[in-house]
Amino acid sequence: MRKRAAVLCAAAVVVAGTVTALPAEAGAGPPPLAWKKCGTTAYPTLQCASLEVPLDHDAPQGRQITLALSRVPHTAKKSQGPLLVNPGGPGGSGLTLAGFVASALPAKVAAQYDIIGFDPRGVGRSSPAITCSPGHFDPVRPNSLPTRPAIERDNLARVRSFADACGKKYATVLPHLDTVSAARDMDLIRTALGAERINYFGYSYGTYLGAVYAKLFPERVRRAVLDSIVDPTGVWYEDNLAQDHAFGARHRAFLAWVARHDATYRLGTDPARVEGAWYEMRAALAERPARDVVGASELEDTFLPGGYFNGYWPYLAQAFAAYVNDKDDGPLFEAYENFGAVDAAGDNGYSVYTAVQCRDARWPREWGRWRADNWAAYSKAPFMTWNNAWYNAPCAFWPAESLRPVDVANSELPPVLLFQATDDAATPYEGGATVHRLLRGSSLVVEEGGGNHGISLSGNACLDRHLAAYLTDGTVPRGRGTADAVCEASPEPEPTTTKAVSGSTNGATLHGLLRFRG
Repeated sequence: MRKRAAVLCAAAVVVAGTVTALPAEAGAGPPPLAWKKCGTTAYPTLQCASLEVPLDHDAPQGRQITLALSRVPHTAKKSQGPLLVNPGGPGGSGLTLAGFVASALPAKVAAQYDIIGFDPRGVGRSSPAITCSPGHFDPVRPNSLPTRPAIERDNLARVRSFADACGKKYATVLPHLDTVSAARDMDLIRTALGAERINYFGYSYGTYLGAVYAKLFPERVRRAVLDSIVDPTGVWYEDNLAQDHAFGARHRAFLAWVARHDATYRLGTDPARVEGAWYEMRAALAERPARDVVGASELEDTFLPGGYFNGYWPYLAQAFAAYVNDKDDGPLFEAYENFGAVDAAGDNGYSVYTAVQCRDARWPREWGRWRADNWAAYSKAPFMTWNNAWYNAPCAFWPAESLRPVDVANSELPPVLLFQATDDAATPYEGGATVHRLLRGSSLVVEEGGGNHGISLSGNACLDRHLAAYLTDGTVPRGRGTADAVCEASPEPEPTTTKAVSGSTNGATLHGLLRFRG
């Protein structure tokens, strides 16, 4: 979970008005939500409320926790009901996403929905918001690459400490931080909204959350959009190994783009030479961190967002070139501050990410398995493999028991609209194809040659036409192959030496709201 670049941050929203919801089967529903104005400069029509739900859904009269909600209300004469939105993670705040979706959809479409954002349990303005170990990502961290036993021991001590801290601070909460509990929260949000069914729009991890909700409550799904799709058959250990290979390929795509623009960046026209220069930079920073802050692990953190959104490529390339060509670490330090540094919200997001993923599914408890699997992945995909391993390694020592993943296969839903880029690194293409098979009647729209993560409402008009048609009247494309429709990828960014993020305005804003790891 990463601190957002200042140019991408949306203003926070304020939560007000709390009610308590009981499960539908418990009897009478809750009173109406008490919505209050909490608009921002960017999204002036936002409203906020909060909702109390059981910490343990199997003990609905027990301890209650609070969910923070946001809303952009419908303005059309006839409403199509609530559209719940989620940015992924796990650990991502959805409060501002409601404003973004309302502004990015065609006005006639957005006007038909109450667009509902929410901070899932444990996140942001929901309460309790968990932070296991403040400053866990403070620089300079140990080198992520465990080439010596001492480096491995340092990294293992660090992740064990994080897991221990979570167990000590949140022993009663961790058993209830999982995707199934979050999905059951969503149904209490539905009840509090007074809706018989919901519409849903989820990115990244939000696709798995939506699929789990649909499995638990298929009769309560009216429409669902899943964009950049988690492979539900690999949660979460295998999915993370698959990410390593996909991020490796995406990083090489970035380096090849830098080589094509040698006139701007002067790092060579041969992608292999540019790749060599990047790893030489990494080795140098491992020995002498830039400004005593950006070491090898922090460098990986800084360049990771380029695997999610190519609009960051010119900015990252500028920092890379300045360090290599001019021995100037200023742009690199600034890039780290914008993309890699973790603030308090990031500490919270990572804590929830870890808690949910460690609880959702079983992880290997023997470190030897992790060591063997990650060295095997590193041999083919060195860019992020070990960084990603340490990011997830608290799950090897997690203090709460793990659950079994949900089988999301479903034949009881209305058509679900799926979006997937062929070269997505965070959720590789296979996840979209798998969910297309598992959700009978779903429709898969593929962005051919696209590598960004979170592709609808991000500047691709072809994709957005399919989204608008579906939200207007449920229309989905139907094809004969694996994909029901194919859209060409948006053009690659142009090189620049300015500090502005490239890509469409919507694309830059959306990727400032999505979680970088999920």
